[in-house]
Amino acid sequence: MAVPIAVLDCDLLLYGRGHRTLDRFKLEDVTDEYLVSTYGFPRQFIYYLVDLLGASLSRPTQRSRAISPETQILAALGFYTSGSFQTRMGDAIGISQASMSRCVANVTEALVERASQFIRFPEDEATVQGLKDDFYGLAGMPGVLGVVDCTHVAIKAPNAEDLSYVNRKGLHSLNCLMVCDARGVLLSAETHWPGSLPDCTVLQQAALTSQFETELHKDGWLLGDSSFFLRTWLMTPLHIPETPAEYRYNMAHSATHNVIERTFRTIRSRFRCLDGSKGTLQYSPEKSSHIILACCVLHNISLEHGLDVWSSPATGHMEQPEEEYEQMESMDSEACRIRQELLLTHFS
Repeated sequence: MAVPIAVLDCDLLLYGRGHRTLDRFKLEDVTDEYLVSTYGFPRQFIYYLVDLLGASLSRPTQRSRAISPETQILAALGFYTSGSFQTRMGDAIGISQASMSRCVANVTEALVERASQFIRFPEDEATVQGLKDDFYGLAGMPGVLGVVDCTHVAIKAPNAEDLSYVNRKGLHSLNCLMVCDARGVLLSAETHWPGSLPDCTVLQQAALTSQFETELHKDGWLLGDSSFFLRTWLMTPLHIPETPAEYRYNMAHSATHNVIERTFRTIRSRFRCLDGSKGTLQYSPEKSSHIILACCVLHNISLEHGLDVWSSPATGHMEQPEEEYEQMESMDSEACRIRQELLLTHFS
């Protein structure tokens, strides 16, 4: 039986025989409004990503070499921001659903490779002081270097035997530990923790703890909620405030810590693949973790480019367990002393 020529041509385009390039879709042929509505970002941002990732996406060893970096990036952005491999989007840029999946994998890998470039704590004194000043301007809480919390992202069940990813709601998820600054820029993101682990256990085992206990910032601290233990570098709210100073401290703590909740809402609003509205991430825990981290990198890059979506309404429903943790009481006397000194010096 004769094979249609159109099918052969498509295979040549998709698999790169002869190193042909698939460039059916041209950014310059459409409006910014169309790009934002379909792929989540305007033209200049997409051009920036092409410059940033182009070399990685043109590696000769990749099967998708025939698909241009620009098209690969559009395919990945379409998935990140819609949570779907829908045929309509693939048709718009001229590739199949299978090719879209490969493009997402390639772009995700390229972004993860650059995570340390875009997600990091500042090291120079002037920028560190700027962090503290920005946080102090929110609610008068001094010495804050970042706010920390965990959020869950639903994933498919790895296998029937592995219960480590089952969270308190009986759903499979990754528990992601993140720190942000006063503008919502991520300073740390660990996206690989199994959903069964409580927040305090994630923090105990996280690289973030080693970073703060051995390297960073002896003259400041993070803010965490009551799911974490009080530490010398992590200030938590008082369980039962009694004095006016303690109430003022808790109010300032809550108002400042709220930045991380707004940041989580922003990320799931922009990257619908994480919000649960299209179902769970249909990948292994490792690949799902990389997709989440890639979205975190894009979140920071978008803020660098002035694309702030904090004013956007939150949509979807990123699955996460209800807050049923017990109050974490610290046995660290030095941490208790530091918090008491903070109360007396700044809130009395």
